[in-house]
Amino acid sequence: MRAMIIGGSLAALTVMAGPVAADAGRYVMEPTEDGFVRMDTETGEMSVCALEGDEVVCRLGADERAAFFDALDALEARVAVLERRLNSGAGSAIERDGLPDPEEFERGLGYMEEFMRRFMGIVEEFEGAPDRT
Repeated sequence: MRAMIIGGSLAALTVMAGPVAADAGRYVMEPTEDGFVRMDTETGEMSVCALEGDEVVCRLGADERAAFFDALDALEARVAVLERRLNSGAGSAIERDGLPDPEEFERGLGYMEEFMRRFMGIVEEFEGAPDRT
């Protein structure tokens, strides 16, 4: 009976996988006493899966959890470095309250003015062009 439930769960997983089915053969499911183990054949990552109600729930294995927290720590360190750079003003035009300094503002306004003049020139060309419709 247990083998039928696990087999049915695996069949349901295959149907629910949808987009994962494009990676046919990427995941291997092996039954265990408490459910089954899913292995990613590309990365070697393993997840412990169990049938909870009508759903199959997979949880990260210890190795994956450690890798996740390592990646999270690395991202937090990068964010801290970026925040220090932003707060020190190094390499940034942003000063107090997120406003650019006057020189940066004037340069941006110059770009906008040049863009608008060129854009309006193009509009005027089209207004004077003969109707082609």
